[in-house]
Amino acid sequence: MDTLLNRRSIRRFESTPIPPKTSELLELAAQRAATSQFLNAWSAIRITDPALKQQLAEIGEQPYIAEAPLLYIFVLDQRRNAHIAKEQGIDVSADGFNLASSYRFLQAQNDAVLALHAMETAAESLGLGCVILGSVLNDIDRLITLLHLRQLTFPVLGLAIGKPAQQPTLKPRMPRSMQFFENAYPADFDNEEFSQSLISFDATVHQYYDLRHADRPVAAFSAQIKKVSSAEPSRLNDIGRLAPKQGFDIRTQPEQEH
Repeated sequence: MDTLLNRRSIRRFESTPIPPKTSELLELAAQRAATSQFLNAWSAIRITDPALKQQLAEIGEQPYIAEAPLLYIFVLDQRRNAHIAKEQGIDVSADGFNLASSYRFLQAQNDAVLALHAMETAAESLGLGCVILGSVLNDIDRLITLLHLRQLTFPVLGLAIGKPAQQPTLKPRMPRSMQFFENAYPADFDNEEFSQSLISFDATVHQYYDLRHADRPVAAFSAQIKKVSSAEPSRLNDIGRLAPKQGFDIRTQPEQEH
């Protein structure tokens, strides 16, 4: 509980290498994560080549990616299972082959996220620091090329691990009443309780950023949401274009006639 409740992102690491025994333990922890239908539909690529680390840092526009003593890219992976199915006599080019479906894409993506989170928590329980890297998806095309990702695989997230060289304060989280609901999703958020909770959370977030960045104030939570919701489309919108290139059929399936 202490590990989970004190979780924070670490973006500055000491240069101390992570012992092989420790990385082996972290990988075993990732493998123990829940996996839908026991398909084990994820893989992780351990990045040890300094030149490759630097290229990933350029994609993410975050220099600390290249400085992480231990770096993984987690991928959703139906390719391995497709190979096994083929060995079992399944025609993987047939229309009925469903490991390439949108459902299996999302299922494998969930598996990869669960495995990454298990590794992150395990690392933090050992006194290491981590940061989850969505930024490596800034250029999915390039990432796929750099990692030689084959058909029926797709990058999900990165994870940088090392001995912390900073101790940031805990980032605030919104009141539970704004995020946990009883039995059903609320009909709307047009009520006094939500409005007051949001005002309080905005003030907390604003104070948090003021203390961290006194020289460059960061807007409250509401203003951050406004900025993101009206920003230019993210490069991550390329998933709709790139997933089919990787062999996944993510189109909406037509409804079956009854």
